[in-house]
Amino acid sequence: MSKAEGRVRMLGFLSKCKVGVLVVIFLLVGFTALYELLKPVPNGCIMTYMYPTYIPISTPANESSDKYGLFLYHEGWKKIDFIEHIKKLDGTPVLFIPGNGGSYKQVRSLAAESSRAYEGGPLEENFYQEASFLNVDISNSFKYPTKYKRMLDWFAVDLEGEHSAMDGRILKEHTEYVVYSIHRILDLYKDSRETRSQEGADASGSLPNSVILVGHSMGGFVARAAAIHPGLRKSAIETILTLSSPHQAPPVALQPSLGHYFSQVNHEWKKGFIPQAGHSGHTLYGSKLSHVLVVSVSGGFYDYQVRSKLASLDGIVPSTNGFMISSSSMKNVWRSMEHQTILWCNQLVIQLSHTLLTLINPENGQPFTSLEKRLLVFTRMLQGGLPQSLGLIKLGESSSASQNLPIDRVKDTSHTSAAGLQIDGFSFCPPSFHWRGDVLEKDLSIHSTSVTVLAMDGRRRWLDIRNQSSNGKDHFIFVTNLAPCSGVRLHLWPEKRRSLTGDKLSSEKGVLEVTSKMAYIPTGPAPRQIEPGSQTEQAPPSSILILTPEEMQEYQFLTISVAPRLTVSGRPPPAVSMAVGQFFNPKDGEREFSPSLLLRTTYSEEEMLLKEDHNLALNFSFSVSLGILPVTVSLQTEGCGLKDSADHVDQSSLCRLRCFPTVGLAWDSVSGLHVIPNINSETIIVDSSPAMWDSGQGSDRTIVFLLVDPHCSYKISVGVSLAAAASRFCLLYSSQIMGFMVTGVLFGLMRQAHAWELDLSFPSILEAVELNLRMPRSFLLLAVLPIFASLVMSLYTGHDLPVVSYVSISMVCYLIANGSLFILIFSSQLMFYMVAILHVFIKRSWLAWQENVCASFLYQIIDFSSILWSLKILRSNPSLVAGFLSISLVCFVHPALGLIVLVFYHSLHCHASLCSFLAASFRSNARRREFNDPNSLSSSFLSQPKSNDALDSLLPIDDSYTSSPNSVKGFGESQLEIFNYKHGLLILHLIATLMFIPSLVAWLQRIGMGSSFPWFIDSVVCIGIILHGLSGSRPDTYFLSIPLPFIRRTEISLSLVFLLSGYYSFLCALAASPYMALYAMAAIGAISLAFRIIDRYREVGSSHQRTNRKHSHRH
Repeated sequence: MSKAEGRVRMLGFLSKCKVGVLVVIFLLVGFTALYELLKPVPNGCIMTYMYPTYIPISTPANESSDKYGLFLYHEGWKKIDFIEHIKKLDGTPVLFIPGNGGSYKQVRSLAAESSRAYEGGPLEENFYQEASFLNVDISNSFKYPTKYKRMLDWFAVDLEGEHSAMDGRILKEHTEYVVYSIHRILDLYKDSRETRSQEGADASGSLPNSVILVGHSMGGFVARAAAIHPGLRKSAIETILTLSSPHQAPPVALQPSLGHYFSQVNHEWKKGFIPQAGHSGHTLYGSKLSHVLVVSVSGGFYDYQVRSKLASLDGIVPSTNGFMISSSSMKNVWRSMEHQTILWCNQLVIQLSHTLLTLINPENGQPFTSLEKRLLVFTRMLQGGLPQSLGLIKLGESSSASQNLPIDRVKDTSHTSAAGLQIDGFSFCPPSFHWRGDVLEKDLSIHSTSVTVLAMDGRRRWLDIRNQSSNGKDHFIFVTNLAPCSGVRLHLWPEKRRSLTGDKLSSEKGVLEVTSKMAYIPTGPAPRQIEPGSQTEQAPPSSILILTPEEMQEYQFLTISVAPRLTVSGRPPPAVSMAVGQFFNPKDGEREFSPSLLLRTTYSEEEMLLKEDHNLALNFSFSVSLGILPVTVSLQTEGCGLKDSADHVDQSSLCRLRCFPTVGLAWDSVSGLHVIPNINSETIIVDSSPAMWDSGQGSDRTIVFLLVDPHCSYKISVGVSLAAAASRFCLLYSSQIMGFMVTGVLFGLMRQAHAWELDLSFPSILEAVELNLRMPRSFLLLAVLPIFASLVMSLYTGHDLPVVSYVSISMVCYLIANGSLFILIFSSQLMFYMVAILHVFIKRSWLAWQENVCASFLYQIIDFSSILWSLKILRSNPSLVAGFLSISLVCFVHPALGLIVLVFYHSLHCHASLCSFLAASFRSNARRREFNDPNSLSSSFLSQPKSNDALDSLLPIDDSYTSSPNSVKGFGESQLEIFNYKHGLLILHLIATLMFIPSLVAWLQRIGMGSSFPWFIDSVVCIGIILHGLSGSRPDTYFLSIPLPFIRRTEISLSLVFLLSGYYSFLCALAASPYMALYAMAAIGAISLAFRIIDRYREVGSSHQRTNRKHSHRH
C-alpha cells in the first residue's frame, strides 16, 4: 500500500471518528437535557382557591365577533342574576388575555385574590418599610392607601385556546379582538351607567376611560400589539402587566410571519417613545406611548418556555415607562416558577392584586393618570430593597439589571442635620413600634469584630467603630431573624452616652437610626424544636443590613438594641432569636472562579475550608454565567467552637444549635437577584442568556453572595452540574442550533456544486457536511470567518460583546448542529436504502411470479385499469404536477402542506434513482461474474438476458440490454449522483418543512372556524423554496452560471450562491432568528429559476452547451 493510499485511508478513518464523536455528543446532550427537563420542578407555591362564575358579555348586533368571546368574572358561591350584575358595574376594568393554548378561566386566581384583597384592605404598615430607601423623585408626594377606593372588575377574552405562539396570523387576529374587547368594556360601563340613571339608581362616580391589561405568555405581547393598533381609542390603554410574556422575540422563532410581526410591533413601540415635532418643526409634542406603563414579570429559571431574556423590555420600553422583574427577586415571592404556575402561585397573585388596587386614585376611583405615580406604585410594591442594599458592596454594580431598575442608587445617607433630624432616606421607626420604658437598662460593650445575639434579652450592645473597623475591616454587616423596629434597632452615635429608651432616641441630637435600611431576606423552613422549652436549632436570617465606611465615617459608635421577651413558666424562652454582626473587609471573602477552574470541577469538585472567625459575607465571582454552567454548592459544618464531650454527642447536631443556616444570594445581570435559603447542597442556576449576539459585557458573569455564620467552620464544595448544564444549553440555544442546521446543509450543497463544477467526484450530502468540518481551511472559512464578521459588526454598532464566551458557545452550537445533521442524514439515507432494497426484492419476486398464467392475466387487468392509467399520466410530468399542487397549497391552504408535497416529490426521486443504482449494481456484479467465469453462473437468474428480467424494469432500455459491464457501471454512478443531489435538497427542504410544522398544528386546530388565507410573506418564502426544489432533477443544474457584465472571465455560479446563503444563515443563527434562514432558501429558488431561464436563452444562440461537460457521458 502506497503512502497516498494510506493517507487517504487515515483521512477516511479520522472523518468517521469525527462524525461519530459529534453524534455521540449530540445524543448525550439531548438525552441528558431531556431527562433533566422532565424532572418535576419544586416551586414552593401555595394554591389559590376560588368560587368562580363567568358571565358572558353579549355582542351588539352590528358587531361581527362570533369567533371569540368576552367574559366578566364574579367571585362568590351564591347564584347571581347576570343582567343585574352587569348593570351595577362601577369598578376599575381589568382585561385578562390568555396566552398560547390558554383559557379565559385562567383569570380566576388573580380575580379571586383581588376580590379578597379589596374586602380585607391594604397590607400592614410594616410591609412598606423596606422600600423606604428606594429613592424616587415623587416619593414624598405619594401616600399608601388606608382603604381601597374601588374594586377591580376582571374581564377575560376567550380565544378558543388557539396556539398563538406558533402563527403570526393568529397573533394578529387576537390583537384585533382585544382592541374590540377594550372598546366593548368601556361602552359597557357607559351603558350600565345610563341604565342605572334611567331606573333612578345611583349613577355617581366617573366613568373609566382606560382598561388595565394583564396578559399571560403570548397574551402579554398581544396587549402591547393592541396598544399600537391604529383603531384603538385614545388613552384606552395606559397600564400593561405581563406575566411570563416574550417581548424580544417569539419563543419558537421558526415562522417568517411570526418573526416579522414581532419585529413590526417592537419597531412601532420604539418609534412610539420618540417625541414628535410640530408643523413648524420646532414645537415638540408628547410621544405616542409616553403615557403607557409596561411591567414585565418573568418566571425565572424554572420557566422553560419564556426565559427572562425574552421577557426583558430592554431596547423596547425605556426605564421611565416600565421595567422587568423576575418572580425570584420580587418582594414577598422570592421564588422561581413554571410557565403556568405564575398564574396561580398565591404568593405572587396576592402581591399583584394589592399592586393593582394601589394603582387606583382614591380621589376619583380611577387609576392614576400620572405615569410617574403608577411607576412608583409598581416599584415600591414589587421591588425589594435587597438588591440595592447589596449594591453598596459593589455586588452587580455594573450589571444591566441594576441600571434598568426604575429607582436611583442609594445615596450617601451618613449625615444628619445640626438638629439631629434624619435626611437622605433614613428614618426613625414609626411610633406604632413602642418599647417599654424599662428596657435597655443593661448595656454591653463588644470588643471583638463580631457580635452575636441568641435571645431577646432587652440589652443594647455598643461597638466602637474606629477601634473595631481597623485592619481594613471598614464595612459592617448585620443579619438577624428579629423584626426590624419591633425586635431590633440599630443606631449610629457620635459619642457614647447614657442609655436611652427607644422612644427618647428620636429626639437625641446627632443619633442616626439605620434600622430602616435593613432589607428583607426570605427565610427557609422554621427551626426544629427537640422538646418543649428546650434549645432549638438556629433560625435562618430574615433581614440584612450593610453599612459602608462613608456612612459610618462621622460616627464613633454603633449600637444594636434588642427588645425583651417574656419568660415561659419562669424559665428563659427557647433560643429562637438570632442576630450576628461583623466588621469585615469585602476583599477577604472574595473568590474568583475562572473558566478553566469551572471546567475542571466537572469531574473534580473544588473544595474550600473556612475556619472559625471567617467573613460572614463571602463573594464568589463566576467568570462563566451560572445560566449556562450551573454549579452545585455543598456546605458541611466542620466545627462550631465546641470540644468533644464525654458522652460523644453528635457535634453536627450541636452546631445546628449554634450556627444559623447559610443563605445564598445569586446575582445576574438579566434576571436580577435569586435567593437560596438554607443551603445544604443546592444547584444554583440563574436565568441568564449569555454568549448571544445581543448579550452585554457583564452577562457572562454571575456573583454568588453567601451569608455564613462566622462562629462555625465549614467545608465548601463547588462543582459544575453537567445535567443542569445540558438542559440549560438546550433551552437557551435551540434556536441557534436550528439555524446552524440550515447553515450546515447549505454549505454541504455548496460543496456538492463546487465538486460538480470542477469535475470532481460528486460527494453525498453526508460526505459534504463532513468535509466542511475539516481543519484548518474548511472550518476556518465556513465557521470562524462568519463569527469574526459578527464581532466586527458588533464593534461597528457599538455593542460590547463578551468575546470569549460568545465565540466558544457559537462554536459548540455549530458543532452540535452538525452532529444533529449527521443523525438526520444518516437515518434518512438508511431508510431510503432499506426501502429500495425491499422494493428491488419485491419487484424481482413479482416479475418471477408473473410467469404464472393467472398472475399474468391479473397483472394485465391492473395495468389497463383507469387508476393505473391516470398514475402514468401523472408520472409523465411529475415536476409540473408537484409544482402546481404544492404552490396551490402554499397560497390557498397552508405553507407546510405545500412543503410536504415538495418533500414527498424529492423522496420519490431519491427512491427511483436509488432503486436504479441498486439494480445496476446487481446486474454489474452478475455480469462481471459472468465475464470472469461464464460456466459458473450462466444459468443464474440475474444473468439471464430475458425480456422479463426482474431488473430490466428498473433500468432504462438502452442500458438494461447492453452487454458491457462498464456501461452499466457508468449508469449506476450517474444514478447515485442523482440520489446524492436529491437527498441534499430533501434534507434542506425537510428542515424548512419542520420549521412550519408548529404553524400547521395551530392551523389544524382552527379547521372549521373560518380561517383565512396564509400570510403573504409565508407564501412568497415557500414558493421560492419550491422553485428551488423543482429547478432541476439532475446534478447538471449545478453547472448553471451567469457571467458578470463588468468583470471578464468571472461567473456567478450556484456554488457561490450557496456559500453566500450559508453565511447569511450563519449570521441569522447567531442572532437567534432561524426563520430568517428561510429567506436565503427562497432567494436560492429565485436565483435558480433565473439561471434556468437564462440558460434556455443561451442554448438557442450559443455553442456553449452543457453537453461538453465531462460528466455528461455518465448520463
